[in-house]
Amino acid sequence: MSSSIRLVASRGLSRPALRTSRLASVSAAASVRAFTTQQNSRYSRQNDQQYQAPRTSKAGPSPGILGVIAVGALAGWYFYNGENPADASASSGSWKKVNYNNVYKDIADLLEDENYDDGSYGPVFVRLAWHASGTFDKKTRTGGSGGATIRFEPEATHGANAGLEAARERLEPLKKKYPHISYGDLYTLAGVVAVQELGGPTVAWRPGRKDKTAAECTPDGRLPDAAQGADHVRDIFYRMGFNDQEIAALIGAHALGRCHTSRSGYDGPWNASPTSFTNFYYTELLNNTWEPKKWNGPFQYVDRESGQFMMLPADMAFKKDSRFRAYVEKYAADQDAFFEDFAKAFAKLLELGVSFPEDAPVYNFKPLE
Repeated sequence: MSSSIRLVASRGLSRPALRTSRLASVSAAASVRAFTTQQNSRYSRQNDQQYQAPRTSKAGPSPGILGVIAVGALAGWYFYNGENPADASASSGSWKKVNYNNVYKDIADLLEDENYDDGSYGPVFVRLAWHASGTFDKKTRTGGSGGATIRFEPEATHGANAGLEAARERLEPLKKKYPHISYGDLYTLAGVVAVQELGGPTVAWRPGRKDKTAAECTPDGRLPDAAQGADHVRDIFYRMGFNDQEIAALIGAHALGRCHTSRSGYDGPWNASPTSFTNFYYTELLNNTWEPKKWNGPFQYVDRESGQFMMLPADMAFKKDSRFRAYVEKYAADQDAFFEDFAKAFAKLLELGVSFPEDAPVYNFKPLE
């Protein structure tokens, strides 16, 4: 089966039509792959809309954001500058001056781009939020999304962060439009928007992160190494404070996106619908026969049937390790269970090491219509 079942054909559709198109593409991919595990037909969403602020309508790109994008080329200097004394988000209580519902909408407007990857910045937004947060060390209480040090060298150029400049540059105009939002809040909210707008669960999120300078960049080696196995995966995630169930739920985000030889060295998507948030990562992992890929790149696996999909050595740990596999089987059989557990684990990841203001509200944003 060709990996060309992509969602770029839906450009220009209204958001309800786009969601229908995505569901149809996902259904087609599932049919072609002939999954043997039962697929849940509905994508559940959490109903708790605690602290939900008034909704804004979805009527196409905001004129404001279109105007701001024009100055995006000037933003690159900041990524490697150690300080930004004029940053309005640095003042105490500045987070209260931001309309986060409007920011959510503007991030959603930036997701689709037929000239980028599979037609969406969503997967790389999730990866940015993940890598900005996954540097936390519970023993030293360093790292995490609170400082947004991922925008500075040397952290920005760590091997695991290759390619994330595309996500940062895409979001930079919103920092100009909403000067009181911190980079930490912007990057993590972008991950939430991407998960939800690509069909995933509602993820609780709250503002109040405070950015730091380049002097507080985290050392290399805190993010997972895709070439390693179960012991390494546990070492990385246990350091952050996760258990096996949470780790297995978080890895399901590999349903989104693909690897690039120009970034990680690996190549290919995990499944046929890389811009839809589903439980397909688990069903592909269990139901395909995976064999080493014959090529000149780093060691990875390819599915025997089509040769179009890949798994990393670290992915295979979730199939081979008995404790991880129990959760993989659970999530492959029950997408609702995966969505529920992922939403909790991802919200936890985005808050690691952050000291939030006591009055920071929790947002459960509704996907745009």
